[in-house]
Amino acid sequence: MGPIAWNEATKVEGIRVIDKSSFTVEIEKKNGNVIVDNLVHRFEKLFGRTAREVCKDAVSALVADLKPSEIPSSLQ
Repeated sequence: MGPIAWNEATKVEGIRVIDKSSFTVEIEKKNGNVIVDNLVHRFEKLFGRTAREVCKDAVSALVADLKPSEIPSSLQ
């Protein structure tokens, strides 16, 4: 998704891009699941249903040890 994805991420309230070159972002912890859902929905609106699956694959190792209730609904 590349540069377009980065541009979209900067439009989601609660996400702060730290460093594009190292793919580092910070997500506000208070509403983290809602913010991630908003980002995934934004990607899905632009790129279609495949974007949701790409997002799930991208974070699969990160969410593997989380309880189902801790995983944003868009990534379940």
